[in-house]
Amino acid sequence: MNTAPLVDQFRRRISYLRLSVTDRCDLRCAYCMPERMKFLPKNEVLSLEELHRLSLAFIARGVTKLRLTGGEPLVRRDMIDLVSALGRKIGDGLDELTLTTNATQLETHAEALAKAGVRRVNVSLDTRDKAKFAELTRRDMLPKVLSGIAAAKEAGLKVKLNTVALKGINDGELPDLIAWAHGQGHSVTLIEVMPLGEIDGDRVDHYLPLTAVKDDLEERWTLAPSTHRTGGPARYFDIAETGGRLGLITPLTGNFCEGCNRLRVTTTGQLYPCLGGGERVDLRAALREDSSDTALNHAVDHALAIKPERHHFAINKAGEAPAQPRHMSVTGG
Repeated sequence: MNTAPLVDQFRRRISYLRLSVTDRCDLRCAYCMPERMKFLPKNEVLSLEELHRLSLAFIARGVTKLRLTGGEPLVRRDMIDLVSALGRKIGDGLDELTLTTNATQLETHAEALAKAGVRRVNVSLDTRDKAKFAELTRRDMLPKVLSGIAAAKEAGLKVKLNTVALKGINDGELPDLIAWAHGQGHSVTLIEVMPLGEIDGDRVDHYLPLTAVKDDLEERWTLAPSTHRTGGPARYFDIAETGGRLGLITPLTGNFCEGCNRLRVTTTGQLYPCLGGGERVDLRAALREDSSDTALNHAVDHALAIKPERHHFAINKAGEAPAQPRHMSVTGG
């Protein structure tokens, strides 16, 4: 088994893998994908056995944090089997196993996730307004999402809400959403909209820089920089008045690439060294070439060699193509 550390050409140590288990989702968030999204044929995605084997290879080489993503990971059949298998590596190379979810399936699976070793989940929630949620996601499922969040808390899972800041949609609601989340014991991370994939409409219409959001919040609350770190790109602040933590992810107004420690693998086994780049390496072919993982490790080494120093995200003008043609649900949320 190859145990060589994962280090890229800029001497950044890779310890965090985001692994997509499906590109399918039961929501259709307007900034993420079109209503009539074409999902991958099931025979193109990695099997659960291949996802497990790939994860073990990365853990052997120093990945200590593994996040399972989608699409919506919990729509995949037998997903809990994979979580349980990976959970056995916690304390044996793996420090943390987490999940990003829209919470529509969380009420059903929260207890099983906790039993398998998951200790916290990231939940995508952009609004608590029922009509606005239905318009934004094209699905009337807010009550189910809120029940899922409550079930996660009941199961002992820490919940972090991920909220995309959208001008003209949820900008006026952000303080109330943050206050509600902190009152429930959840942390919140705000995210600038990312220019990935063709959608119905233009992202420039709803792009909201978090520099402006932070200025507005500081007129209401006291934000103090936090020493909290999760291994991701967020910068954190403690809010004195709510007693909670706020994260800001700023791919457009504040590049965070210098400390990048992560790789992303799609559900078809394509390794993207950078979310904002087009570079990729086919791990599926390597997985199926031999059972010794030699080809797989060679492919991973190649990905480290081509990982760029930084992304070049930009919100383009109306009508222009996005920075990358692939959707976030394809890369892994």
